[in-house]
Amino acid sequence: METRTALVTGAAQGLGQEFAVALAGRGYRVAGLDLVPQPVTAAKVLDYVELIGDVTDESTIEEGLERVIDRFGTLHVVVNNAGVYPQKPFEDTTVEEWRRIMRVNLEAPFLVTRAALPYLKAAGWGRIVNIASEAVLSAPPTMVPYVASKMGLIGFTRALASALGPYDITVNAIAPGMVRTATAERTVGADGGFEHIRAGQAVPHTQQPTDLVSTLLYVVDEGSGFLTGQTLNVSGGSTYL
Repeated sequence: METRTALVTGAAQGLGQEFAVALAGRGYRVAGLDLVPQPVTAAKVLDYVELIGDVTDESTIEEGLERVIDRFGTLHVVVNNAGVYPQKPFEDTTVEEWRRIMRVNLEAPFLVTRAALPYLKAAGWGRIVNIASEAVLSAPPTMVPYVASKMGLIGFTRALASALGPYDITVNAIAPGMVRTATAERTVGADGGFEHIRAGQAVPHTQQPTDLVSTLLYVVDEGSGFLTGQTLNVSGGSTYL
Protein backbone atom coordinates (compact mmCIF):
# COMPACT_ATOMS: atom_id res chain seq x y z
CA MET A 1 0.00 0.00 0.00
CA GLU A 2 1.38 3.39 -0.96
CA THR A 3 2.16 5.93 1.75
CA ARG A 4 -0.75 8.27 2.23
CA THR A 5 -0.51 12.07 2.34
CA ALA A 6 -2.70 14.45 4.34
CA LEU A 7 -3.19 18.21 4.38
CA VAL A 8 -4.33 19.83 7.65
CA THR A 9 -5.29 23.50 7.84
CA GLY A 10 -4.72 25.41 11.07
CA ALA A 11 -1.91 23.02 11.96
CA ALA A 12 0.27 25.32 14.09
CA GLN A 13 -1.45 24.54 17.38
CA GLY A 14 -4.55 23.12 19.04
CA LEU A 15 -6.71 20.64 17.16
CA GLY A 16 -4.80 21.05 13.91
CA GLN A 17 -1.51 20.17 15.54
CA GLU A 18 -3.07 17.18 17.30
CA PHE A 19 -4.56 15.96 14.02
CA ALA A 20 -1.29 16.35 12.13
CA VAL A 21 0.64 14.40 14.75
CA ALA A 22 -2.02 11.67 14.92
CA LEU A 23 -2.04 11.21 11.15
CA ALA A 24 1.76 11.02 11.13
CA GLY A 25 1.50 8.34 13.81
CA ARG A 26 -0.60 6.32 11.39
CA GLY A 27 2.09 6.59 8.74
CA TYR A 28 0.84 9.61 6.83
CA ARG A 29 3.10 12.22 5.33
CA VAL A 30 1.64 15.52 6.44
CA ALA A 31 1.43 19.07 5.16
CA GLY A 32 0.17 21.85 7.42
CA LEU A 33 -1.22 25.19 6.27
CA ASP A 34 -1.43 28.05 8.76
CA LEU A 35 -0.99 31.81 8.96
CA VAL A 36 2.06 31.33 11.18
CA PRO A 37 5.11 29.03 11.22
CA GLN A 38 4.57 25.58 12.71
CA PRO A 39 7.89 24.60 14.36
CA VAL A 40 6.30 22.59 17.17
CA THR A 41 4.14 20.59 14.78
CA ALA A 42 7.03 20.06 12.37
CA ALA A 43 9.23 18.81 15.20
CA LYS A 44 6.65 16.13 16.03
CA VAL A 45 6.15 14.87 12.46
CA LEU A 46 8.85 12.95 10.65
CA ASP A 47 7.86 13.93 7.10
CA TYR A 48 6.25 17.38 7.17
CA VAL A 49 5.71 20.23 4.71
CA GLU A 50 5.13 23.59 6.37
CA LEU A 51 2.90 25.92 4.37
CA ILE A 52 2.58 29.45 5.70
CA GLY A 53 -0.20 31.66 4.40
CA ASP A 54 -3.82 32.71 4.50
CA VAL A 55 -6.23 29.81 4.11
CA THR A 56 -8.68 32.17 2.38
CA ASP A 57 -6.21 33.12 -0.37
CA GLU A 58 -6.56 31.08 -3.56
CA SER A 59 -3.00 31.57 -4.78
CA THR A 60 -1.56 30.59 -1.40
CA ILE A 61 -3.59 27.38 -1.43
CA GLU A 62 -2.71 26.48 -5.00
CA GLU A 63 1.00 27.18 -4.56
CA GLY A 64 1.02 25.25 -1.31
CA LEU A 65 -0.60 22.22 -2.89
CA GLU A 66 1.92 22.32 -5.72
CA ARG A 67 4.68 22.15 -3.09
CA VAL A 68 2.97 19.18 -1.45
CA ILE A 69 2.70 17.31 -4.73
CA ASP A 70 6.28 18.16 -5.67
CA ARG A 71 7.44 16.73 -2.35
CA PHE A 72 5.10 13.77 -1.86
CA GLY A 73 3.67 13.10 -5.31
CA THR A 74 0.09 12.59 -4.19
CA LEU A 75 -2.65 13.66 -1.78
CA HIS A 76 -5.35 11.55 -0.11
CA VAL A 77 -6.75 13.37 2.93
CA VAL A 78 -7.83 16.98 3.50
CA VAL A 79 -8.74 18.16 7.00
CA ASN A 80 -10.42 21.57 6.92
CA ASN A 81 -9.71 22.55 10.51
CA ALA A 82 -8.78 26.25 10.45
CA GLY A 83 -11.46 28.44 11.97
CA VAL A 84 -12.26 31.53 14.03
CA TYR A 85 -14.91 31.92 16.71
CA PRO A 86 -15.10 35.39 18.21
CA GLN A 87 -17.91 36.13 20.67
CA LYS A 88 -19.94 39.30 20.39
CA PRO A 89 -23.57 40.43 20.68
CA PHE A 90 -25.23 40.09 17.30
CA GLU A 91 -26.26 43.75 17.12
CA ASP A 92 -22.62 44.79 17.62
CA THR A 93 -21.32 42.55 14.82
CA THR A 94 -20.03 44.51 11.84
CA VAL A 95 -20.44 43.46 8.24
CA GLU A 96 -16.68 42.97 7.95
CA GLU A 97 -16.60 40.75 11.03
CA TRP A 98 -19.43 38.66 9.60
CA ARG A 99 -17.63 38.34 6.27
CA ARG A 100 -14.32 37.41 7.90
CA ILE A 101 -15.94 34.58 9.88
CA MET A 102 -17.67 33.31 6.74
CA ARG A 103 -14.44 33.52 4.74
CA VAL A 104 -12.37 31.56 7.24
CA ASN A 105 -14.97 29.03 8.40
CA LEU A 106 -16.92 28.37 5.22
CA GLU A 107 -15.24 29.83 2.13
CA ALA A 108 -11.77 28.51 3.04
CA PRO A 109 -12.92 24.85 3.14
CA PHE A 110 -14.51 25.42 -0.27
CA LEU A 111 -11.29 26.90 -1.68
CA VAL A 112 -9.00 24.26 -0.16
CA THR A 113 -11.25 21.37 -1.21
CA ARG A 114 -11.71 22.68 -4.74
CA ALA A 115 -7.96 23.08 -5.19
CA ALA A 116 -7.21 19.66 -3.69
CA LEU A 117 -9.88 17.76 -5.61
CA PRO A 118 -7.89 17.08 -8.80
CA TYR A 119 -5.15 15.46 -6.69
CA LEU A 120 -7.63 13.36 -4.71
CA LYS A 121 -9.25 12.18 -7.94
CA ALA A 122 -5.84 11.37 -9.41
CA ALA A 123 -5.04 9.28 -6.32
CA GLY A 124 -8.25 7.31 -6.86
CA TRP A 125 -9.14 7.50 -3.18
CA GLY A 126 -9.79 10.30 -0.75
CA ARG A 127 -11.14 11.55 2.52
CA ILE A 128 -12.31 15.12 3.20
CA VAL A 129 -12.97 16.01 6.84
CA ASN A 130 -14.57 19.31 7.84
CA ILE A 131 -14.42 20.47 11.46
CA ALA A 132 -17.86 21.81 12.33
CA SER A 133 -19.13 22.46 15.86
CA GLU A 134 -21.68 21.33 18.43
CA ALA A 135 -22.55 25.03 18.62
CA VAL A 136 -24.93 24.51 15.68
CA LEU A 137 -27.16 22.74 18.25
CA SER A 138 -26.49 24.75 21.40
CA ALA A 139 -26.65 28.03 19.42
CA PRO A 140 -24.88 30.40 21.84
CA PRO A 141 -26.42 33.86 21.42
CA THR A 142 -23.04 35.64 21.25
CA MET A 143 -21.79 33.50 18.34
CA VAL A 144 -24.42 34.01 15.64
CA PRO A 145 -21.99 34.36 12.68
CA TYR A 146 -19.95 31.37 13.89
CA VAL A 147 -23.02 29.14 14.22
CA ALA A 148 -24.23 30.21 10.77
CA SER A 149 -20.84 29.44 9.22
CA LYS A 150 -20.63 25.99 10.81
CA MET A 151 -24.19 25.11 9.81
CA GLY A 152 -23.22 26.09 6.28
CA LEU A 153 -20.19 23.79 6.55
CA ILE A 154 -22.47 20.90 7.47
CA GLY A 155 -24.59 21.57 4.39
CA PHE A 156 -21.43 21.78 2.30
CA THR A 157 -20.38 18.41 3.70
CA ARG A 158 -23.63 16.66 2.80
CA ALA A 159 -23.93 18.04 -0.72
CA LEU A 160 -20.27 17.48 -1.56
CA ALA A 161 -20.49 13.89 -0.35
CA SER A 162 -23.19 13.28 -2.95
CA ALA A 163 -21.05 14.84 -5.66
CA LEU A 164 -17.86 12.92 -4.85
CA GLY A 165 -19.20 9.49 -3.98
CA PRO A 166 -18.56 8.11 -7.50
CA TYR A 167 -14.85 8.93 -7.12
CA ASP A 168 -14.34 6.92 -3.90
CA ILE A 169 -13.93 10.19 -2.01
CA THR A 170 -15.88 10.53 1.23
CA VAL A 171 -16.81 13.81 2.89
CA ASN A 172 -17.68 13.97 6.57
CA ALA A 173 -17.76 16.51 9.38
CA ILE A 174 -16.74 16.25 13.02
CA ALA A 175 -18.59 18.51 15.46
CA PRO A 176 -16.74 18.92 18.77
CA GLY A 177 -17.87 20.87 21.77
CA MET A 178 -15.65 23.59 23.22
CA VAL A 179 -12.14 22.14 23.12
CA ARG A 180 -9.50 23.45 25.50
CA THR A 181 -6.97 25.06 23.17
CA ALA A 182 -4.93 28.26 23.51
CA THR A 183 -7.44 30.10 21.32
CA ALA A 184 -10.41 28.85 23.34
CA GLU A 185 -8.66 29.84 26.55
CA ARG A 186 -8.41 33.41 25.27
CA THR A 187 -11.98 33.40 23.95
CA VAL A 188 -14.01 31.80 26.74
CA GLY A 189 -11.64 30.63 29.45
CA ALA A 190 -11.59 33.83 31.47
CA ASP A 191 -15.40 34.00 31.56
CA GLY A 192 -16.02 30.54 32.96
CA GLY A 193 -17.06 29.21 29.59
CA PHE A 194 -15.47 25.80 30.05
CA GLU A 195 -17.25 25.27 33.37
CA HIS A 196 -20.59 26.28 31.87
CA ILE A 197 -20.20 23.89 28.94
CA ARG A 198 -18.95 21.04 31.13
CA ALA A 199 -22.04 21.36 33.32
CA GLY A 200 -24.21 20.53 30.30
CA GLN A 201 -22.35 17.37 29.32
CA ALA A 202 -22.79 13.74 30.30
CA VAL A 203 -18.99 13.37 30.35
CA PRO A 204 -17.85 15.57 33.25
CA HIS A 205 -14.57 16.92 31.93
CA THR A 206 -13.47 19.64 29.54
CA GLN A 207 -12.82 18.37 26.04
CA GLN A 208 -9.17 18.17 25.01
CA PRO A 209 -7.72 17.96 21.46
CA THR A 210 -6.83 14.31 22.10
CA ASP A 211 -10.54 13.53 22.54
CA LEU A 212 -11.08 14.06 18.79
CA VAL A 213 -8.20 11.94 17.49
CA SER A 214 -9.92 8.55 17.43
CA THR A 215 -12.89 10.02 15.53
CA LEU A 216 -10.62 11.60 12.92
CA LEU A 217 -8.70 8.36 12.42
CA TYR A 218 -11.96 6.43 12.07
CA VAL A 219 -13.31 8.82 9.45
CA VAL A 220 -10.15 8.75 7.31
CA ASP A 221 -9.61 4.99 7.61
CA GLU A 222 -9.76 3.04 4.37
CA GLY A 223 -12.36 0.80 5.96
CA SER A 224 -14.71 3.77 6.40
CA GLY A 225 -15.53 4.11 2.73
CA PHE A 226 -19.26 3.62 3.34
CA LEU A 227 -19.40 6.55 5.77
CA THR A 228 -20.05 9.82 3.95
CA GLY A 229 -22.15 12.95 4.24
CA GLN A 230 -22.29 12.58 8.02
CA THR A 231 -21.67 14.93 10.93
CA LEU A 232 -20.25 13.09 13.94
CA ASN A 233 -21.11 14.98 17.13
CA VAL A 234 -18.29 14.47 19.64
CA SER A 235 -19.27 16.73 22.51
CA GLY A 236 -19.37 14.60 25.64
CA GLY A 237 -23.09 13.91 25.51
CA SER A 238 -24.15 17.53 25.52
CA THR A 239 -27.67 18.10 26.79
CA TYR A 240 -28.36 19.92 23.53
CA LEU A 241 -28.25 16.64 21.60
